[in-house]
Amino acid sequence: MKAIGFYNALPLQDANSLVDIDLPEPEPGPYDLLVDVRAISINPVDVKVRANSQPEPGHFRVPGWDAAGVVMATGAKVSHFKTGDRVWYAGDMRRHGSYCQQQLVDERIVGRMPANLDFAQAASLPLTGITAWELLFDRLKVQHVNPARSGTLLILGAAGGVGSILTQLARELTGLTVIGTASRSASKEWVMNHGAHYVINHAEPLRPQLETLGFSGVTHVVGLNNSESYLQQIVDVLEPEGHFALIDDPRSLDIAPFKLKSLSVHWELMFTRSIFQTDSQRKQGELLNRIAMLVEQVRIRTTVTKQLSGINITTLKEAHTLVERGDMLGKVVLTK
Repeated sequence: MKAIGFYNALPLQDANSLVDIDLPEPEPGPYDLLVDVRAISINPVDVKVRANSQPEPGHFRVPGWDAAGVVMATGAKVSHFKTGDRVWYAGDMRRHGSYCQQQLVDERIVGRMPANLDFAQAASLPLTGITAWELLFDRLKVQHVNPARSGTLLILGAAGGVGSILTQLARELTGLTVIGTASRSASKEWVMNHGAHYVINHAEPLRPQLETLGFSGVTHVVGLNNSESYLQQIVDVLEPEGHFALIDDPRSLDIAPFKLKSLSVHWELMFTRSIFQTDSQRKQGELLNRIAMLVEQVRIRTTVTKQLSGINITTLKEAHTLVERGDMLGKVVLTK
């Protein structure tokens, strides 16, 4: 079976940063689906792993954490899917990723693909959908917000992949006022079009902009990138007993200033459940099914803005270049 991966963590410009690899034909384990991969999308995690995750000498890694495809075979204990089903998923960091012809994935972290999407559109949503859902409902637990007291969600970096889905979910499924941040005219328009009530500029002080909109503070803040540089402002704009959640990787995170206001801090990593094989793994499959229903109801939109034909070294390097640049709106997808 053909796959694409790397033996060494290298800059994208290096000829060996991504290479063709031959793998044995996959054999499903008890709870595995064997999926014919029809489309994948590229996320910042792909770039980080390729550039920074060094395999053991003589070993390799196959990246890829967003895919849509068709079930080719099932393990002996699989109970929720059958051959021929169209599925979508973000996969598991401990296993080979989706840069391959066929992929093994645990059925518990797989959802049924929305009936109204093609494979390219579907491949853009699993990782960002799971991350956004877990941020809102598993980490921040916004479903417990007092309906008699209006809450306000500030999303730092709302134009990115996760921010685009987080904004939609918060607008559709909660009573929160959603304020996104963006610094360019195109990204501001993107955030508004994906459901934000307001957009402010994260390159300028946050509090004056919030006050201009009539907000003395916010109840929830989500940091999607460069959270470390906004910590002082986050403490300032959060109301007492407010909540801050983040997904990025700050080099340091001094949360001592959060104490005076009794602010809570929440980390989100959508791979935690699969890495540690938690009892809640199946929740990811369930929430993917709920997102599929929202997509079919046209309450959630995909975020594909660039589609490349073929899953090969050339197209993967082009996609990684777009993501590494850091200013892309929406998702880049690759199809067979």
